[in-house]
Amino acid sequence: MTASLPNTRLIPLPGVGPEDVVMDAEGWLLAGVDDGRLLRVDPASGEVRVLAQLEGRPLGLEVERDGHVLACVSPGGVVRIDPATGAVTPLITSFEGKPLPFCSNVVAAADGSLFVSTSSARYTIRQWRLDIVEHRPSGVLLRRYPDGRLEKLLDGLQFGNGLALARDESFIIVAETNAARLLRYWLKGPRAGQHDVFADLPGYPDNLSMDADGLVWVALASSHNALLDKIHRLPLLLRKLVARLPESLQPAPERIAWTMALDEGGRKVHDHAWRDGSYSMVTGVCRHGGTVYLGSLVESALLAFDLASAPA
Repeated sequence: MTASLPNTRLIPLPGVGPEDVVMDAEGWLLAGVDDGRLLRVDPASGEVRVLAQLEGRPLGLEVERDGHVLACVSPGGVVRIDPATGAVTPLITSFEGKPLPFCSNVVAAADGSLFVSTSSARYTIRQWRLDIVEHRPSGVLLRRYPDGRLEKLLDGLQFGNGLALARDESFIIVAETNAARLLRYWLKGPRAGQHDVFADLPGYPDNLSMDADGLVWVALASSHNALLDKIHRLPLLLRKLVARLPESLQPAPERIAWTMALDEGGRKVHDHAWRDGSYSMVTGVCRHGGTVYLGSLVESALLAFDLASAPA
């Protein structure tokens, strides 16, 4: 892991917490901030435009083939945004008759299906610490078919989070933040309907993205926390009590900016971290050409670095 990287720069934003970051077909970055605005950002000039105002906190984003933008919002579900007008259309608001307080990420397949992860059935993004510390896995992986039908593919996820769809759509990868690992769910072939561990990680994964070379980029919010492991072994009542202590008394994420990339076999190709504390809690990542862009739940900027000049 490198201590520092060349060609890094901040892209300031007029808002806090660009939790995910993606790029549209016109070369603009998209990121949602804490007050519900979905922003378009010119990565070269830094110009910022408001694409839409969402009800709920924007989380995972996806640009569809026709240019429409999908966004997870917490609370709320999944919405589609028309980039020409900013009009917002709800797509998923509930599952099995219950609202979705914490949809986390969404990706689109070629046939129009959507894959959606949820982090918690109990809490929203504002209460993410409660779910992490209580450790009562309730995340799910859903598939929304083009006719609107919903199917549950996996349940009991330990804070289900980022998604990455294989280029041939034979499998989908889902991040389990609280288990510090990535799961692979097979969509095609002899193992269709089965799942396995794609990679165990040294930190807590958040959003994922698949780049043009088939690399799975992982946003790592923090390194592994031994105290959190100890808390997870406590009885539920004690975990619930700890979760409600003042934030200063709870396990704290390390102030680190960290991303890595894995090939489609789960082997590490890139691993880059900044430990100087100037940028932290990386929750979103995307690569475009030779540049990698990072988002954060707590910062007021995107972080960019030149992959071509960064040591692996």
